[in-house]
Amino acid sequence: MTQSTQIDQDTSCDCGAVRLNANGRVVSMFQCACQNCQKVSGSGHSSVLLMPVDAVRVTGATKSFTRPAESGANFTRHFCPECGTTLYAESSRAPAFRILLAGLFAGSNDWYAPNQLIFSRSHPDWDLIESALPRYETYRPETPA
Repeated sequence: MTQSTQIDQDTSCDCGAVRLNANGRVVSMFQCACQNCQKVSGSGHSSVLLMPVDAVRVTGATKSFTRPAESGANFTRHFCPECGTTLYAESSRAPAFRILLAGLFAGSNDWYAPNQLIFSRSHPDWDLIESALPRYETYRPETPA
């Protein structure tokens, strides 16, 4: 799957109170090893995909938590108020996108193909990531326009 492939995936939180549909172009797929992602995933990284805001539809009430990120941006996670499942996140650094966890689509996410590991500086050695995956200490450097 290339980073421009279209998906149409339905999923829900653990208890089923909130439903999510991701329908559109996947902008990017990557692994993130920042310490916050480690806390949220319970692992050494999170498996993440970015989609445009209008490609992600959520049905049901959610709660959110906003914190400052290392980048200086505000990072907000949206989750089910009943079971606590993280449904999506957003960053003030990239307001046009929703950040989704690939594991949210468990059982139907064989299309997920990460192209990089970000925040490798905090990635623990015990968490095995494909060695050929490009690694960046923080964010991948922006390419000039």
